[in-house]
Amino acid sequence: MRFLKIFTLFWMGGMIYGGMELAWRGRTHWSMVLLGGLCFLLLGQIRLLALPMGGRCVLGALTVTGLELLCGLLVNRSYQVWDYRRMPMNFLGQICLPFTVIWAAISLVAFFLYDRLDRWLEQMMY
Repeated sequence: MRFLKIFTLFWMGGMIYGGMELAWRGRTHWSMVLLGGLCFLLLGQIRLLALPMGGRCVLGALTVTGLELLCGLLVNRSYQVWDYRRMPMNFLGQICLPFTVIWAAISLVAFFLYDRLDRWLEQMMY
């Protein structure tokens, strides 16, 4: 049952991440669903840390940005998935500071959403 719960949270996070990309840019890539699922699971763990909420949001933003960089270097070499080369304060066109700041705000929402989904799945499965 634990695997099913984790997979469900992973899948929901991936769908949300992909959905945000579709809403923002009008397109996404299958790798973003996988990246989004991984990010959501990690944000779910970060929400439990004994840090002030602001610290958790910063850590969440750095986690997502770091994973986007890794994914970008592996999957986005030709800049066909995304391209931040024209964004201010970008690194290799794969990540940029403005989106890191946005991820801090999104992390706050993700913490709340993960908590609610986790509790709901606990009630549904057990």
